[in-house]
Amino acid sequence: MPTAAQKPVPATAADLLAIPEEQRFHEIVDGELVQKAVPSFEHGDAQSAIVAHVKLPFQRRPGGRWPGGWWFATEVEVELAPDQVYRPDVVGWRRERSPERPSESPVRLRPDWVCEVLSPNNARHDTVKKMRAYQRFQLPHYWIVDPREDTLTVYRWTPEGYLVALRAERGERVRAEPFDAIELQIGVLFGDEREDE
Repeated sequence: MPTAAQKPVPATAADLLAIPEEQRFHEIVDGELVQKAVPSFEHGDAQSAIVAHVKLPFQRRPGGRWPGGWWFATEVEVELAPDQVYRPDVVGWRRERSPERPSESPVRLRPDWVCEVLSPNNARHDTVKKMRAYQRFQLPHYWIVDPREDTLTVYRWTPEGYLVALRAERGERVRAEPFDAIELQIGVLFGDEREDE
């Protein structure tokens, strides 16, 4: 145990990868190895709804009926720095920056979009610590989905810090960047039936 004069050695990707894969539901946040929250039904439902919203129209080559131009994954390890290795709920890379699907573990190519679904015991990491790191590494788009408040907050990176580009709640239909080519019915993220379009 470190004394008051000693600082703990920051955890790195090597510490994370030392955990057996089937037990590795952890992240390294500011050099601290932390276990991710056990997802609730609401969390999983919101996460799968986000994937359903973006994957069909966007995970394809550009051109044709749908916009395309992206790769998506859920719960993959993304290393922004040795002491910042996250498992975003949903993460995406533009194909213009990554012509091939990212496959290394952890992925070291900075994402172009991250979506985190808040859980009561991880909200501070997602809304403060990880957000600071995403800002520092100039992650262009960050979404926070809050199942307790039934809200979506969309952040856009600027040199001065994250700008709130959109805040929407259940009952609204919005076009949320960077996927503003299609409309999103916010309630679908929180268990509402999709309205006929």
